[in-house]
Amino acid sequence: MATVFKWTGRSPQGEILHGELSASSKEEVQTHLRRQRIMPTDISVKPKPLFSSFGGRVKDKDLVIFTRQFATMIVAGLPLVQALDILSKQTENATFAKNITDIKSDVEGGSTFADALRKFPRVFSDLYANMVAAGESGGILDTILVRLATYIEKSQKLKRKVKGAMVYPSVVICVAIMVIVIIMVFVVPTFGKMFTQLGGTLPMPTQLIINISNFLAGIGGLIILAGVIGFIIFIIQFRRTETGKIFTDRILLRMPIFGILFKKVAVAKFTRTLGTLISSGVPILEGLNITAKTAGNKIIEKAVLDVRRGVSEGKTIAEPLAHSKVFPPMVTQMIAVGESTGALDSMLSKIADFYDDEVDNAVANLTSMIEPLLMIFLGGTVGFIVVAMYLPIFKLITLVK
Repeated sequence: MATVFKWTGRSPQGEILHGELSASSKEEVQTHLRRQRIMPTDISVKPKPLFSSFGGRVKDKDLVIFTRQFATMIVAGLPLVQALDILSKQTENATFAKNITDIKSDVEGGSTFADALRKFPRVFSDLYANMVAAGESGGILDTILVRLATYIEKSQKLKRKVKGAMVYPSVVICVAIMVIVIIMVFVVPTFGKMFTQLGGTLPMPTQLIINISNFLAGIGGLIILAGVIGFIIFIIQFRRTETGKIFTDRILLRMPIFGILFKKVAVAKFTRTLGTLISSGVPILEGLNITAKTAGNKIIEKAVLDVRRGVSEGKTIAEPLAHSKVFPPMVTQMIAVGESTGALDSMLSKIADFYDDEVDNAVANLTSMIEPLLMIFLGGTVGFIVVAMYLPIFKLITLVK
């Protein structure tokens, strides 16, 4: 994940300049500034706002609408500044409208469109800015913008599929746990008091349920709740470390049911991103670097960076990709064919389309498989509790007869 850096530098004319840049390290910021003939005097990590998750967020939908409308205006022959001015006035998101206005001011001041976008890394990713830069240099900005809009839409669709696959079982499991806890904490104790008044020996299932109920209603429930909260906090903090990200991402890819889905999503994202960058004229090494940053999984990111290292040494993409053992053999073989025929971008696009369909099928299979399992778990647990509570009553009726 790229970090946002604040920088101060001196231009060749001696003017003091300030700005922000999204990069993986300070060295990358220094290299970028020196290419622009700016001598950096101070580079520091920009602190994150305390309430960054509330308000002012630019959604993917806003970005897609902006990109498509902007492309239409450029095709129609409107000047860049005029198109930005129109979009800043009609954009409903106030934060995004201000960003577009600032970009328009930078472009009017002589900055390239791509460099103006790089000042807003939270809105316009490295992929977006680099593709725009390639479009500006090649004179095909309108075509690039259409590709970007299509890419963002497909990425958004892929994200929704994964969220849908995760949300359904999560909600059902949470509801099932809540139902069981309510029964154990509020319903079972009522039966327990009644059985205590009656006296006698309770059947083993009934005694087991009452013991668990007493544990949950007492200090045991608080211990379990504290343990769950502590575990969640530990995972969140652990994920913030490099070791933690690598460890948890490896586990995600090896999970029995969800691991296959995550791998297919990773392949679809990798091929879609790299194919879009290459077809837009972004250099292959830069494209692999951006693809690694946007992978979203440390294991995939490491594999892509290893591929980049191999390509810089003169190897093909397919060769180090096959050695990584992260991507399926079919993917590496199709990429090898694309490289040998000179149609790598179209081959990557075909692989991405194929794996988008595979993700659809995986989500459908996952839902159809998890649904009966969850129903069996919920029905079996609640059924066992109900039967256990009624066993003494059945025994009592038998004795009365």
